[in-house]
Amino acid sequence: MREFNFSFTVDAPIEKVAAFHNAPNALKRLTPPPMIMQVHQFDPLAEGSIADFTMWLGPLPIRWRAVHSNVDPAKHFTDTQESGPMKYWAHTHSFTALSENKTQVTEHIEYEYPSGLKGIFSRLLFAPPGLFGLFTYRKLATRFWVKRI
Repeated sequence: MREFNFSFTVDAPIEKVAAFHNAPNALKRLTPPPMIMQVHQFDPLAEGSIADFTMWLGPLPIRWRAVHSNVDPAKHFTDTQESGPMKYWAHTHSFTALSENKTQVTEHIEYEYPSGLKGIFSRLLFAPPGLFGLFTYRKLATRFWVKRI
């Protein structure tokens, strides 16, 4: 099993940071261009809630369905791929108050690539440098959007 970890701080109270990540439009706001996110279902964050979406990389659609677990909206939640491009993917988002107006966001992903052609494709899209780029964008987007809610 592979792991990817990424942490960053946001100059905002934990309640605002968690509220941003729990909002139904967060997924679209955290998606870097030129990727387009088409949301099919995004239940309010709760134990067993579903996020079903297609990520478009140009003309290439990547359908993904995740189930939320370990949900404490103010502190953490995990989305685990139910169907999608990976053999296994569990992504835990954690929020820690560092002070009254500073929050640390920690992203922890455990993942495994599938075999065959799908595995080659997944390794290209979800290699560690790509994940680092994605989460660097998400860090900047979180800092931008949290100031506006």
